[in-house]
Amino acid sequence: MSILITNIKQLLQVHKHNLTVLKGSDMQRLTVKENAYVYIEHDTIIEYGKMENCEGIEAETVIDATGKIVLPSWCDSHTHIVYAGDRTSEFVDRINGLTYTEISNNGGGILNSAKLLQDTSEDDLYIQSIKRLDELIKMGTGAVEIKTGYGLTVEAELKMLRVIKRIKRESLALITPTLLAAHAIPEEFRSKKQDYIKLITEELIPKAAKLNIAQYIDVFCEEGYFDIKDTEAILKAGSKYNLRPKIHVNQFNILGGVALGVKHNALSVDHLEELNKDDIKALKNSNTIPVALPGCSYFLGIPYTPARELIDAGLPLAIATDYNPGSAPSGNMNFVVSAACIKLKMTPEEAINAATVNGAYAMGISNMYGSITRGKKANLIITKPMNHYSEIPYAFAHNPVEQVIINGQLL
Repeated sequence: MSILITNIKQLLQVHKHNLTVLKGSDMQRLTVKENAYVYIEHDTIIEYGKMENCEGIEAETVIDATGKIVLPSWCDSHTHIVYAGDRTSEFVDRINGLTYTEISNNGGGILNSAKLLQDTSEDDLYIQSIKRLDELIKMGTGAVEIKTGYGLTVEAELKMLRVIKRIKRESLALITPTLLAAHAIPEEFRSKKQDYIKLITEELIPKAAKLNIAQYIDVFCEEGYFDIKDTEAILKAGSKYNLRPKIHVNQFNILGGVALGVKHNALSVDHLEELNKDDIKALKNSNTIPVALPGCSYFLGIPYTPARELIDAGLPLAIATDYNPGSAPSGNMNFVVSAACIKLKMTPEEAINAATVNGAYAMGISNMYGSITRGKKANLIITKPMNHYSEIPYAFAHNPVEQVIINGQLL
């Protein structure tokens, strides 16, 4: 299969040499080629350039992108899309004044999702989850990290991993699986948390490793969930099976999780709605990327990640959806890019960089995804006609995507 996209008004994120991450002021740079083309063979970007140099290139499929923008597909580095049912009733409870913590203490929240998932068959869970992923792909997402965490028993967590493996096998999108057994403390372990941590470290992690599905390990490091000591014990157990950390930190409270993540060479530290100078200091000179989740802040009405502090300190930043049934029930990366501009005060260039190359870095895949570079995978968005790429975040409630190419296939 070969595809030639011609007459591209603006071709974004173009790099002659491989780019894996952008930091600090470099995030302001978005390389743009006007009046351009891209040539794809099979699943790979083979060539790109100005239209005047396109003569002689033949392809089985030719797409005229006159007036349109072409850019790499979104890389969503933080999702929980494998879940059962929904939590609409809790949405109404929150409107009526209950807080996220109060809902959780009343048996709702993550525990509610866990009960639903435990009672859902593996096939049904797959059908619900692949439908969500297909919706994300249509909105321009080509790579997705998927976490477990709604099982909270050994068997249910392994069931989630098997569903993620099936999704990875069946979908054209690139999937990176993460084990998040330490998402909440099950009701039966409420007064004996250490027993649950022992279950995770001594039984679940070894059994998960035998399935050879998960690439990363995650912990919800937060008051009322898992503290620093708990988190470190779980990360150490995961490291024995080559599971690299990608951890939830600083959503509601600062416990020291950022520095802990850096200490254990976490690929990413995610949320960071709360942040202090020690966190920024810890991230400097590390390979750990902070990830902001503005959809969660929007839905819960909590503070937004202070993106300007991170970027102005010379750090990289990725943005992701946190797609989950309780605190961010949307996987629309177009909205996340808009929210990054409107609420995190990021420029369109910074937001697009955060959702493409830096999103790919936060998944460990930026060698092959996230930019328009010869030899990288052909995961591309072709927008509807527009005057400039800034219209993508500007028109925040509209879908800018007209066509999507995933793994070299036009969908």
